Amino acid sequence: MSADAAQAAEILTQLAVPVRLAAFTALAGRGTEGASLAEIAYAVDRPLPEVGDACARLVAAGIVTGTGNGFYRAQPSRLRDAAAAVDRLQPISALLDDYPQLRGNFAHGRLTTFPPTLSDRYSLLGELLARYLALDGLCAEDEINRRLATLTADVAGARRLMVESGWLERDRAGTTYGPGRPLPTVLSVEA
Repeated sequence: MSADAAQAAEILTQLAVPVRLAAFTALAGRGTEGASLAEIAYAVDRPLPEVGDACARLVAAGIVTGTGNGFYRAQPSRLRDAAAAVDRLQPISALLDDYPQLRGNFAHGRLTTFPPTLSDRYSLLGELLARYLALDGLCAEDEINRRLATLTADVAGARRLMVESGWLERDRAGTTYGPGRPLPTVLSVEA
């Protein structure tokens, strides 16, 4: 696991405890103003020692800063950085670098929306999914579904998109699939 992923896991572990999540939420709601330990305890309706422990752990996780005299501020940018680190670990992330125009169709490594059927992005999404599947022969529908399920809840829609755009072919019974047209070579733009 990368250092970024380990940091993200630690942040999520700390926020999985209800009192810590409530304390972070209360602090985030206060913005850059922050809050005293007593104000946080009042806002989350928990005893002062419990909230003090929660804040200390959030400081250790790096998503809250403390002044040492019981005054704290949330650092939501650290939470966003952790989410971005987890996003970069998603299997589709490396492929999306070659398809920046499709980034809006994905959230946190998952396909959330399909482009309009007649748009250029529709076929481009089919190409991206074909690269992701990396088929080298025939596959049963269940295998295609299993692979696509790692990217989208609408497995049938993704499979249909690939067939309609020519990146995936199916037999007459609709139970076996294989690669459609050959994938073009993608030249990544280097900075």
